[in-house]
Parts: sequence; structure tokens; C-alpha cells
Amino acid sequence: MRAVRRARRRLIAAAAAALFAGAPSPAAADAPAPVIPWRLVAAYPHDPQAFTQGLLLHDGVLYESTGLRGRSELRAVDPASGRVLRRRPLDPTLFGEGLARVGEHLYQLTWQAGRVLVYRIRDLHPVAEHRYPGEGWGLAFDGRRLLMSDGSDRIRVLDPADFGERASFRVHDGGEPVPALNELEFAEGRLYANVWQRDRVARIDPASGRVTGWLDFSGLLGPAAAGAEVLNGLAWDAEKRQLWVTGKLWPRMFVVEMLE
Repeated sequence: MRAVRRARRRLIAAAAAALFAGAPSPAAADAPAPVIPWRLVAAYPHDPQAFTQGLLLHDGVLYESTGLRGRSELRAVDPASGRVLRRRPLDPTLFGEGLARVGEHLYQLTWQAGRVLVYRIRDLHPVAEHRYPGEGWGLAFDGRRLLMSDGSDRIRVLDPADFGERASFRVHDGGEPVPALNELEFAEGRLYANVWQRDRVARIDPASGRVTGWLDFSGLLGPAAAGAEVLNGLAWDAEKRQLWVTGKLWPRMFVVEMLE
């Protein structure tokens, strides 16, 4: 009997050692996320009058939401030339914001009006509208739910059917909140968010809200272009596993590849 008890204790100890050997230490979990290396693949023209707020790529076409009252639009854009193929101006009182695709529809946020506009993707024809409280900044679709930023460290989880909030989570890095989350893009189970007024993009684990890596795009635009403002605009090319990046009033759009 003693031999059986000793053998059982050894098995339990071995199982516990294996479990804790694979778990991150508290110090590692609280460490700031590393910087993700990347390389520039290509650069393309971008309309320097486009105050980019949201961006996505689908079936070889870029869809772009632009901001500023009286200048806000939803656009379909040729990626290689930057030429606008189709456009849908917003009401002059609205300020366009984040953009996401759900099936054959596009969802476009407005900044302070609390309205999300829904369009058919094939012709940008408006088909529905929903309301939400507070401000709308960035928007992405994870295959089931819409994820929305509002300029804080919080991400709202929304039902595409009625835009009702079902949950939310806070984004943190090294135990510290990450505020000013703006444009969003979902790719391969991860949420990417650019931080307003910074040239950094956070890669976020949506299950925990933890930042798992940073993309630093300082100097991406090169010498300051006249009138160019902050980085804003992320679109994922799932086929090539590349990220399109631009900014408000930027004359160029860039394609980068992450090196990990």
C-alpha cells in the first residue's frame, strides 16, 4: 500500500511540474510586448485628400471610409493606382469613421452621431442603419462579431444583426492599459489596432485583451509630405498574409510583411 501511495505522489508531482513548466511566469505575463519585425513589400498611390478612417481589402478592391464633416465618404478604390472606382458621400453633418465587412455588407461608423451605416458592398447602396451610444472610432469583424473601439482602452463586442453590445474587454500591455485605440483590423485570430497620434500598431489577443506584439511604423512615410497627418488605415490581405497601411491625407499606401 505504501508503495502505491509513493507511486501516486510521484505521478502527481510529475504532472504538476509539467503543467507549471509550460505556463508563463507572472513576470513574463506582465512584461511589455515585443516589437514585431517587418519588411516593406510595396508602395502605391493614395489620394492625399482622403482623411482615412477605415480601410479593408476584399476581392481585390480596397474599401475606404474617410472623415471630416462635409468630406466624409465611403469609397471603393483600385489598390494599384489609388483610383476611386465608386464613392458614396455621407450627409454633410456626419463624420465617417471605422469600416468593416460582414458578408456582402459594409458597416461604416460615424464619430459622434451614434449611427452605423450599412451598405451593399457591390454598389455601396445603403440598406440599413443602427444606433449606438458614445463615439465610434474603429471597427472590425472577427467572423462572428463586430469589434469596435471608442478612443479608450476598451473594445466593444457587438452583434451585427442589431449592433447591440454583447460584451467588452480592456486592452493592456505589461499590466498597463493601452488607451486611444483607433482603426481596427482582424486577421488570423488577432486584433490589430493603431494607437491614435502614434506610429504604432498593437497586436491584441481578443480572448484576454493582452497586447502580444507591436508594429512600429515610425518613418514609414519618409520625409513629411505636405499636409499629411497621423497614421490611420489598416487592411489585411489574407491571401498574401500582408498588411496594407496608410494615414490621414497620406499620398501613399504601403504593403508590409511581418517577419516572425
